Amino acid sequence: MNRPARARCTRRQFLGAAAAASAAAAAVPSVFPSAVLGSQGAVPPNDRITLGFIGIGAMGQGHVACCVGYPEAQILAVCDVDRSRRERAKTVVEEAYAAAQDRGAYHGCVAYNDLRELLARDDIDAVVIATGDRWHALATVMAVRAGKDVYCEKPVSLTIGEARAMIDAVRRYGRVFQGGLQQRSTAEFRKACRLVRGGALGRVERVYVAFPGTSGDVSLPAEPVPEGLDWELWLGPAPWHAYNSRFHPYGRPHGVVPWHFCRDFGGGNLTSNTVHAFDVVQWGLGTDESGPVEIIPPGVGPYADLTYRYATGVLLHVVDWRLDPQKHVIPKGWDLNTPLQAFGAVFVGERGWIHVGRSGFLQSHPAEILLEATDDRDAGGPVNNHHLNWLECIRTRRRPACDVAIGARSTMVSHLGCIAHWTGRALRWDPAKEEFVDDDEANRLRFRAMREPWRI
Repeated sequence: MNRPARARCTRRQFLGAAAAASAAAAAVPSVFPSAVLGSQGAVPPNDRITLGFIGIGAMGQGHVACCVGYPEAQILAVCDVDRSRRERAKTVVEEAYAAAQDRGAYHGCVAYNDLRELLARDDIDAVVIATGDRWHALATVMAVRAGKDVYCEKPVSLTIGEARAMIDAVRRYGRVFQGGLQQRSTAEFRKACRLVRGGALGRVERVYVAFPGTSGDVSLPAEPVPEGLDWELWLGPAPWHAYNSRFHPYGRPHGVVPWHFCRDFGGGNLTSNTVHAFDVVQWGLGTDESGPVEIIPPGVGPYADLTYRYATGVLLHVVDWRLDPQKHVIPKGWDLNTPLQAFGAVFVGERGWIHVGRSGFLQSHPAEILLEATDDRDAGGPVNNHHLNWLECIRTRRRPACDVAIGARSTMVSHLGCIAHWTGRALRWDPAKEEFVDDDEANRLRFRAMREPWRI
């Protein structure tokens, strides 16, 4: 299906939209007048994909602000346990559609506190899940059982076991799942990974990424629960914690993942941030269907940083922003003052290196490496927008750029690093069986009990 090209909605645009949602609403493209008639290339109402949004924090607000402008889709519902956030999102949607109709008002978006009510609606085709990590797997499984296709923010799960349950559920119910690792739909990352997989660097020896650090056990003092916040439902399947505003500042979000320092809610940098880079590494090394075989935490063995070893011998190091000749093997042609790109990676091989990051960042040594021809015809065709790739795959029933198995295995790499930190020892991993080798304690950490009444 051919559609006019659109500028992709980036993470920076997401956060800008979340900070100024009302302004974004007034500026969205026209949706209704021509769409009602199905004319001038617009999508007729019966052909639009109807959407519900679950979780309206910083990223959720950004998703709403982007998707409200797509004529391929129509937002029917928003859901958040924070009344202020869900009401604001409802207002953004309805003001945007009213402006697009050139009418005084529009009242077609319903705000829910409980995701179960949204998922019970037969008129919603697909959902965008941008809750905290503790809800990702549970909400996804509930959604696919209800017949919905899913876009789920990263990391796709809180545990390794949940990631596997998501793969199994999406496959069983035949749904389309897009993981929120949007670099899979970004030109500079697609080119870098094609070059690495195509042998432009020769044999890859090591990869460097940034954003080290995981979460810990946390106990914060109780504060009064703000009126309008359903704290019990916010916690959902996670262990009980008394409300504290560091976990959830009521109303407008302060940061993307304020709770990720708490082990019950997230995995710190490794799951909130480094997961983007791990996804690029998995992609570039051609290991989307497997993963590393050994994980070595900092200070254990010969490496100063968290290090992964792949079956091919490639080493993946999670460093603190810059390469240090006292700690790292410095590739030829590398400037020691160069910080590693956030969410990016430095692939180092026999013939040189490629450093890729967001917003068009792509460098190599020698520079000629980037001139090598690559096959731009990836499976599914060129992609320049993660949402639109998902919407197109909902129509065609193809697997999108970050299918559930891809997103789950990249997320598992983050979980492996967390578990190595928490156990304090080197771990051997069998990516085919998805279990640690001869380590009962580490294997128990692949799963977590869910608080009643929640079950996958």
